[in-house]
Amino acid sequence: MITLWGRKNSINVQKALWCLEELGLAYERIDAGRGYGVTDTAEYGRRNPNRLVPTLEDDGFVLWESNAIVRYLCAKHSAGTLWATDPRARAEADRWMDWQATAFTPAFGPIFHGLVRTPGSRSREEIDAAIAQSETYAAILDAQLADRSYVTGDRFTMGDIPAGAAAFRWLNLPIDRQPRPNVERYVADLLSRPAAERVLILPLT
Repeated sequence: MITLWGRKNSINVQKALWCLEELGLAYERIDAGRGYGVTDTAEYGRRNPNRLVPTLEDDGFVLWESNAIVRYLCAKHSAGTLWATDPRARAEADRWMDWQATAFTPAFGPIFHGLVRTPGSRSREEIDAAIAQSETYAAILDAQLADRSYVTGDRFTMGDIPAGAAAFRWLNLPIDRQPRPNVERYVADLLSRPAAERVLILPLT
């Protein structure tokens, strides 16, 4: 049995949830983090010393870090499809997963926190700087998608789960942004997938 700890409005939890739904796996989700608590308990700390969400347990195997969870689930349940067996193809997906975690999402984090989660917690200068940096990364993703349907080519892979979740959030931030037609088309296509629709379409909070 798979258990996932985390609240549905966390982008990192959404990545793990989308993957579970995409793979059609049975799981139990336990609300945890922020107002739900749980992460501050000793029991949770034994599973995840960072005390962040998500945390996944699969028949006694415990894993944290959202992109690691996506890789693990895809390798175990979708080798040859979502998880490419060719090392180069898999590295391409890995690259976009790491790019999401280290570049794109951190760039727009101040916008999300300053305008959505904790309004007023970031200065206008911080938000404007984050918008400018985020536009640079949105342009990179838009260029990547100019001649392909998904981040690695014409097939949906594990790389699209983190990149797609981040792109969806970026497009729904309450800001003015440059037109990115390829990113907009990409996100619309992803939302046609029932798993993505079930997980991503929530109010940003």
